[in-house]
Amino acid sequence: MAEKYKISVVSLGCAKNQVDAEIMVGLLKAAGYGITDNKEDADIIIVNTCGFIESAKTEAIEAILEAAEYKQTAKCKAVIAAGCLTQRYANDVLEQLPEVDSVLGINGYDKIVLAVEACLKGNRYDFYEYTGDISYIDCDRILSTPKGSAYLKISEGCDNRCAYCAIPDIRGPFRSRTKESVISEAERLAAAGVKELIVVAQDTSRYGTDLYGKPVLSELLYELNKIEGIKWIRVMYLYPDEIATDLIKAMKDCEKVLHYVDLPLQHINARVLKEMNRRGTPEQIKSVLKQFREELPGCVIRTSLIVGFPGETEEEFEELLDFVKETRFDRLGAFCYSPEEGTKASKIKNKIRKSVKEERYKRIMECQQSISKEINETRVGNIYDVMVEGVSDDGIFYYGRSYAEGLDVDGRIYFTANDPLEAGDFVKVKILIAEEYDLTGCQI
Repeated sequence: MAEKYKISVVSLGCAKNQVDAEIMVGLLKAAGYGITDNKEDADIIIVNTCGFIESAKTEAIEAILEAAEYKQTAKCKAVIAAGCLTQRYANDVLEQLPEVDSVLGINGYDKIVLAVEACLKGNRYDFYEYTGDISYIDCDRILSTPKGSAYLKISEGCDNRCAYCAIPDIRGPFRSRTKESVISEAERLAAAGVKELIVVAQDTSRYGTDLYGKPVLSELLYELNKIEGIKWIRVMYLYPDEIATDLIKAMKDCEKVLHYVDLPLQHINARVLKEMNRRGTPEQIKSVLKQFREELPGCVIRTSLIVGFPGETEEEFEELLDFVKETRFDRLGAFCYSPEEGTKASKIKNKIRKSVKEERYKRIMECQQSISKEINETRVGNIYDVMVEGVSDDGIFYYGRSYAEGLDVDGRIYFTANDPLEAGDFVKVKILIAEEYDLTGCQI
């Protein structure tokens, strides 16, 4: 009976959430359900929500309400809400969103088949109890990333307790997967044709501290580097004060580990960092950045920053802006501070006006846009290995990424090709034109 029903899964938020959605799709397909991107054709619509900041909550609620409309206009029988929003606000969802037919929290992903079966019978199945169990991550999943790339989630939860962040309250404390579990999944992904592993967690640099008594990300990278078929290993979400010499050495020794560093720094002013409950000092941050650039040739550094944190003065913002100008990050994303219920920062009274936050955001991004263009112009004439991801809408160019572009967070390389290519192929591309974020070239 199951194969007669089709399920549509909408996933919002971060890469870690995307992995969870892929796990649900894998479990549903294994149970015989069809998967469709067309909501008009779906018997059940699942919305895997994000609840990180206010805009994400709004997006999640809008996605749920949009899905519910298909119960009136199409064949949809039920809407299931899962993920961070439903974990954090389960009772509110149950009381205020009658359009939702079942609710699953972050420990309910492996129960998705039960929820679907219940909904198809006109019943409901709710599970939003926090258990701390992460064994569900070992389930086989159906990838939604471009062919050749896959996220590899190595842990769940977070212990950092940054003053602005609700993730520890939503996802729970930091829990690592065993090295054996991670390596086994990586080997399965490689056997399925994956060539780029994108290592993700709330804090990848802390990996293993809970299981092995010390960070063992460097040890994991040496093991992943041995897997046949994998060409690239990209590490995301490193925490600056956890960077040790052995990690940089591993990134230098392992030829498959890309010289691409993702360090969400959030700020550089000492007082603001302390208010944010961020560990480390401005001096340590600058030292780590210097070490990466000295030890890893061609190293690309990405960061994210928060502007308008409560109490941030104009002088403290100017210090952040000067830091951006001096450091010349290859990639940078900025966010206006958003107060999150239950966090320490939400209780700070000295709030920054929305107009001031937006003005500071604009100044940071205009500065970075100029830097990004200048850095990209230095790449003109260079030749890079590029992983093909697809064909542009005009049908003229292929597009893809080199080691210097992270999936879904950075620009693309557009290029003409001599022969037909498929997603997942690697080609040599010479860069001819540089824009602020994207590059254009030709296959050689």
